[in-house]
Amino acid sequence: MAGITRYNNYDRSFIRPFEMLDEIFSALPIGTLTTAGIGTFKMNVEDAGTSYAVTAELPGVTRDQVDVELNEGNLSITINKKEVEEEKGKNYLIKETGEWTATRSIYLKNASIEGLSAKLEDGVLTINVPKIEEKANVTKITID
Repeated sequence: MAGITRYNNYDRSFIRPFEMLDEIFSALPIGTLTTAGIGTFKMNVEDAGTSYAVTAELPGVTRDQVDVELNEGNLSITINKKEVEEEKGKNYLIKETGEWTATRSIYLKNASIEGLSAKLEDGVLTINVPKIEEKANVTKITID
């Protein structure tokens, strides 16, 4: 019994060799990479019975900078934001405004191309996508 070592006496790096990597990754602000306006935006899709209600948060984006397209059930929202103002005489060390592009897509199984509507108000894009009524593709066959 003298040769048996208790669990709590083991070196923790022997048991968890990647513990140091866990500490490094837990210290990184991973969430800020996707929410700081670098190529993404928040989008919600709701099944509202006879239609889909899609909302996207687009603060500071104008109608001219938004492209919405429905292609064979794929709804795509593309933002192409460019700042045109040139500020001469300023020497920025960091400038987090400028131009960025982001695209989000979702497949809506039975989306109709007729009756689509979209509006951009107070930084929120709202899209209403009607559904096509699905007809049953099953035919019952009687056996003679």
